Amino acid sequence: MVIKVFLATSSGSTAIKKKQQDVVGFLEANKIDYAQLDIAGSEENRMWMRENVPGDKKPTNGIPLPPQIFNDENYCGDYETFFNAKEENQVFAFLGLAPPPGSKTDELNGEEEEEVKEEEEQPVTEDEEEAPLTEEEEDDAIEAEDEAEEDS
Repeated sequence: MVIKVFLATSSGSTAIKKKQQDVVGFLEANKIDYAQLDIAGSEENRMWMRENVPGDKKPTNGIPLPPQIFNDENYCGDYETFFNAKEENQVFAFLGLAPPPGSKTDELNGEEEEEVKEEEEQPVTEDEEEAPLTEEEEDDAIEAEDEAEEDS
């Protein structure tokens, strides 16, 4: 099992860079094996990431922004879900990994894990699916996110 983190190494967005650094820093600090996959320098990585983020997990504009996190082929989530899992001491469950022995997350009971799995398995309706954006629309979405981050 390898954790895959899809990143944009040449992103002009400070917000995206900070989110990517937060994810990578956490994985390194906890000695979790992971692979960084650049979507800015590899069209293959970009397309794989876009195709494998579930439709119900894509943002309203249809283009998932980095970082996106997978455990092998299984989608874990984006930065927001990673951050929420970190706040709740649930990152190992979020990543689909066994927690280190004696950790707080080691005490998570199976019922809570099952509830999370059931929520993630909800089917996507046709109304929830959106058409993919063009590369220009994706760039506009990234710029809009940057401006929103700067304004706040």
